[in-house]
Amino acid sequence: MTRPTEQIYSNYTPEDFQVWETLFNRQMNLLQDAASEKYLEAIDMIGFNAKKIPDFNEVNKVFKMNTGWSIEVIPNICPDDKFFSCAANKIFTSTCWLRTMAQLDYLEEPDMFHDVFGHMPLLTNTDYSNFFTAFGRLALNYIDKPYAIELLSRIYWFTIEFGLIRENGQLKIYGAGIMSSFGETKHAIANHSQKFDFNVDKILDTPYRKDILQDKYFVIDSFDQLYSSIPDIEEGLKKRI
Repeated sequence: MTRPTEQIYSNYTPEDFQVWETLFNRQMNLLQDAASEKYLEAIDMIGFNAKKIPDFNEVNKVFKMNTGWSIEVIPNICPDDKFFSCAANKIFTSTCWLRTMAQLDYLEEPDMFHDVFGHMPLLTNTDYSNFFTAFGRLALNYIDKPYAIELLSRIYWFTIEFGLIRENGQLKIYGAGIMSSFGETKHAIANHSQKFDFNVDKILDTPYRKDILQDKYFVIDSFDQLYSSIPDIEEGLKKRI
């Protein structure tokens, strides 16, 4: 299927708006108790709501006022070299198409609900944004080393996609792959999985699977802890490659 390469807002259909509203309301009902306070603050700051599919022009204005990020529309999953190059330059690559009502609970490739609802709010947070950018720059240094990129994908998976954070003594969600998934949200905060304190070496040595609800999660204490871990990540790579 041909996917759009730019967001033409007038092309969204009534079903698109219904999908966005259904997914938004369903997730926010869960996330009020499960999500990081930083995420809930960020989703208010960025202005997302159930009735309106986000307009990337408006989101870019919020980014510009806060952390300097911007959005580049892509049709499908972004190749590693482009993804990391964009991240290093504070450009977030995002799809702009939505799943159908028949695909609410599962689709094989990420749509804009994952990209937009899951990832974009926290890009208004300075510490999180700094980590994402530094991670992109680090990855670019190893882009020609497939094993290094495989190891870095573990860091990305267990933080940006499926990370948990400890707030006021409670485990909360910040990873985009959890935020945008009804099943993963309920699973992540239950006692059906192992929870580990954030540890760069352990993450680098932990493969992951994309086809299951996660059985391992890593817990940070703050987004500053993530940003401060960049030198440790690079040192861990050097020891392994």
